[in-house]
Amino acid sequence: MNIQLLVADDWFAVCARARLTPGRGLAALLPDGRQAALFLDREGRAYAIDNRDPFTGAAVLSRGLLGSADGRPFVASPLLKQRFDLETGRCLDDEEVSVAVHPVRIA
Repeated sequence: MNIQLLVADDWFAVCARARLTPGRGLAALLPDGRQAALFLDREGRAYAIDNRDPFTGAAVLSRGLLGSADGRPFVASPLLKQRFDLETGRCLDDEEVSVAVHPVRIA
């Protein structure tokens, strides 16, 4: 099984499902040069958001800590600790900020 992201209207194989460890992130280079941060939660659901932290500009979100708030999965940036909803990309600490979310599937 592979983790795939929808990039430019086509599914792009990123890595084998076995490369993801629940609760830990993985960075992947996309065909357009951007990076995605991939996550697998403890129930086996996969998520993908942009890896770039909008507060610092650093590509570090894949190194963040996973958690949940009000039943919503998030990753906390390892630098300034802002939390980003893994389903919507919305910053839980600043409503004016968000990161892109990438459609993801395990196929």
